[in-house]
Amino acid sequence: MLVDYRVRQREYLLAISRALTSELDLADVLRIIVQASVEFISGRAGTIVLADPSDNVFRIAAVYGLQRDVFDQLSPLVMGLPFQPGQEQEIIPELTKRIRRVAQEADIGVTQVLRLPMLSGDQLIGMIYVFQSASYRISSDAANLLQSFADQAAIAVKNARLYQEVIHEKQQQDAILEQSADGIMILDRQLSVIRFNPSISRMSGWQQQDAIGKPHRDIIRWHKLRTELTLESALANGWPLPGAATLYVEGELDRSSGDMISLGITYAPLMNPKGRMTNIIANARDLTRYRQEEELQKTFISVVSHELKTPVSIIKGYAGTLGRRDARWSPSEIHDYAAVIEEEADQLTELIDNLLEASRLQSGSFQLEINEEIELDKLAANTVRKFEGQSDRHKMVLDFPAEFPSISGDERRLIQVFNNLISNAIKYSPEGGQIGISGRAHTDYVTISVRDEGIGIPRHEQHRIFEKFARLDNALSRKTEGTGLGLFLTKAIIEAHGGSIWFSDNSGRENGDTSGTTFTFSLPR
Repeated sequence: MLVDYRVRQREYLLAISRALTSELDLADVLRIIVQASVEFISGRAGTIVLADPSDNVFRIAAVYGLQRDVFDQLSPLVMGLPFQPGQEQEIIPELTKRIRRVAQEADIGVTQVLRLPMLSGDQLIGMIYVFQSASYRISSDAANLLQSFADQAAIAVKNARLYQEVIHEKQQQDAILEQSADGIMILDRQLSVIRFNPSISRMSGWQQQDAIGKPHRDIIRWHKLRTELTLESALANGWPLPGAATLYVEGELDRSSGDMISLGITYAPLMNPKGRMTNIIANARDLTRYRQEEELQKTFISVVSHELKTPVSIIKGYAGTLGRRDARWSPSEIHDYAAVIEEEADQLTELIDNLLEASRLQSGSFQLEINEEIELDKLAANTVRKFEGQSDRHKMVLDFPAEFPSISGDERRLIQVFNNLISNAIKYSPEGGQIGISGRAHTDYVTISVRDEGIGIPRHEQHRIFEKFARLDNALSRKTEGTGLGLFLTKAIIEAHGGSIWFSDNSGRENGDTSGTTFTFSLPR
């Protein structure tokens, strides 16, 4: 009978061990361990205390045979008992002392506590405590068997923890993949899409659920390549080479919506230990802004070169003429030539100032010099007087109410705003007409409008009118000098004052075209 009993014990623990090896959920593993330990020796109750390596404390991790309210009342006795890494076993006496107190205060007829350390090699994973009554005596053979089970349970706990870490890392990786600003796509060996994050979905125009399972060539369809090879042609030519070098492909991609996007994709092969490619990780980056900046740089060089060349050529020509030794110039001629040189030098100075302002905006060092009591109606009148002598085709009309309120602002830069808007009104109404500068006072802000009767702004150009180096693409603008910085700087100055600027077409022509444009800006009072 004793042999049969021991066989049943071994078979019981073997069945429990098999259950442990197939279970990776930590809570279920702990429940199986503590229940099996108690039932194996007919105990009254039991608990598992685990060493938590994250903050080096012992904590109750599972209980069996204790009422919930009793457990909640007594668990603080062993919650957070600290230990030093590598010295976990030194705290066992204190831990056991507290567990005994738990057993006594639980009042479930416990007279002794069996302690089973859960060891994985030299590492103490935790302790199993089984509460017993005096009526049961455990044999040495059963104790050894139970300790063997505890060691196996330690391995199961360790595996469950490792599994939890893997799950946590996967969750982190999934979160990174989903939240990444770069487009990420994972391909299998057949180049079918198996992962497709939201960023590359936005770039390509493909919905995630539609892209999964599709061949790479259906998703990534290049309209124009800036590099030599596509992924498919690189693979046909033996990529990846030894060392698993990445492949970079850049160009204009046809989106599913029918438009295009500038895209750069880096393909990285994922190799197994035998050197065989198992997956390809594609990292895509939207290069649209980079291409726009590239075009801006080209435009900047072109515009500045042209705008500098004209006044410099004029200055050089007049200075060379004045410097001729074989000519004698009258004082009036010298005065006229000097006036032209001075005027062109002023244009150069204005160009340089605008470029510096644009650079300050780009670098974030743009600052205002605020003065009190800026009288915008007087600034407008002064600007009008300056421009009235420059054109006999335009009639400038001021319309400000009496006692127009003053504001706080940077006077020099607000003068620059008036100069830019009135200069543009003259420049883009070559047939002449009326230019109206009006002001209106409101409760919290004032508005200033500059209205012309010129060529207007085509609809397809309106979205970029306040961008750097933006100029209307027509015959008039090509003949007209300018860097395309005026409205860009005007908008920056107004917004730096806490205001806003906008424009509207002036209706009135029978054919539906605009009869000029009105620019309006607001400033806080």
